[in-house]
Amino acid sequence: MNYTYIVRCSDGTYYTGWTNDIEKRIKSHNNKTGAKYTRTRTPVILVYLEESETKEGAMSREYAIKRMTRKQKEELIRSFHKDISSVSDIGQT
Repeated sequence: MNYTYIVRCSDGTYYTGWTNDIEKRIKSHNNKTGAKYTRTRTPVILVYLEESETKEGAMSREYAIKRMTRKQKEELIRSFHKDISSVSDIGQT
């Protein structure tokens, strides 16, 4: 599986990337061995995650997200968290 993700950096900015191992990638960002952009902005927090069947699909989605405005990215992140919370509410009374 391949993933497109967004992390929120310690300075409040967002970084978008893709990977085939999300846990390893987040650790590398926080260990300052990931992307140059995030090295001085640790810790980073994963705020959005999307699965893709192919590397090309993940890379294409990364490109599309990077072209979004900050407001559009924040809406995407909000909808992701809304979806996550609705799934966790299933079965609760």
